[in-house]
Amino acid sequence: MNVHATTSRTKDDIASGLLNAPDLEDYYRRLIPVGMEAGWHKSEPSMYPMPKKEFVPAHWRYEHARAALDGAARLVGTEHAERRNLIMHNPIPGNTYATARTIVGAYQMIKGHEVARSHRHTANAMRFILEAGPKASTVVEGKKVPMVPGDVLLTPNWAWHGHSNDGPDNAYWIDFLDAPLTHVLGPMFFEQYHDEFVQQAAEVADNSPFRFPFAVWGPKAAAAPELAPGMREIIIGPPLLDTLRLKWRHFAKDTELGEAQTAANCCYAVQQGSGRLECDGYSFDWTRGDVIVIPSWRKAQWKANEDSFLFRVSDETLLEKINWLHSTAKGAQMENAENWGRGSF
Repeated sequence: MNVHATTSRTKDDIASGLLNAPDLEDYYRRLIPVGMEAGWHKSEPSMYPMPKKEFVPAHWRYEHARAALDGAARLVGTEHAERRNLIMHNPIPGNTYATARTIVGAYQMIKGHEVARSHRHTANAMRFILEAGPKASTVVEGKKVPMVPGDVLLTPNWAWHGHSNDGPDNAYWIDFLDAPLTHVLGPMFFEQYHDEFVQQAAEVADNSPFRFPFAVWGPKAAAAPELAPGMREIIIGPPLLDTLRLKWRHFAKDTELGEAQTAANCCYAVQQGSGRLECDGYSFDWTRGDVIVIPSWRKAQWKANEDSFLFRVSDETLLEKINWLHSTAKGAQMENAENWGRGSF
């Protein structure tokens, strides 16, 4: 049997069938085995007037997370779990990881006199400290960076980092990473530190460039110019992460604020205060330690019951670099996007 001749005839038959299809339905059917689809007949459009609202606004309570972490501490040790953490996955069908499309958040803890293994990864990460005793620290590139409640600690991509607690008190914090973005783009690499369980560190780096004490940055945020009545923000850094933008947001007591839709995905962790968020039909009452996610292109209305500070993590840095950081703010390019035609392609 002449395999090459048979293959050639098969190819000729496929080409002939496509060329001479008697109608569109037959034509569409013949495209399937060659792995193509007619652009004018797509099952789902690839271009649309505004970002799809696939991820939903969501809220996680610290009181629930803390109880769950304490329960986990009885059942699993850090020698068996790379990290004793609770991932805040967005409650949409099929999703088990991402908090927003590009960001994941997780509550984490280490017990007193416990350590968590050192490792490194290409995803950028940071932690926002909720509770910690005086001897809890993150070990970053061989130096102990103190964990103090309210502080923000960075572990930029491919930096060695582990956690150490030399005191008796449990330490609790929130991690944010751009790991979902890393998954989409592909370059996820991960390595454990094999020389010791935790990278050894004698030096305590109170002034580490990777540490942003709330005692310093909280007053800066409260003294910043108002961006809207009762609301102030400052960018945390330098150093700055390559993909994620970190900010402190301050609300004065009784502030009520409507916020423009933005292409950025935004996560908030509450350092101080309480209030309410209305977001595209979702309503959340927030207080200290809680986490809120406002995914891309959602309308938000804030109300602060008292003087409040929120730690804000977004993908604004990346979107700004590639000129995709759009919003409906007055005068913005996409200000009237809601009123555009509904055509798609």
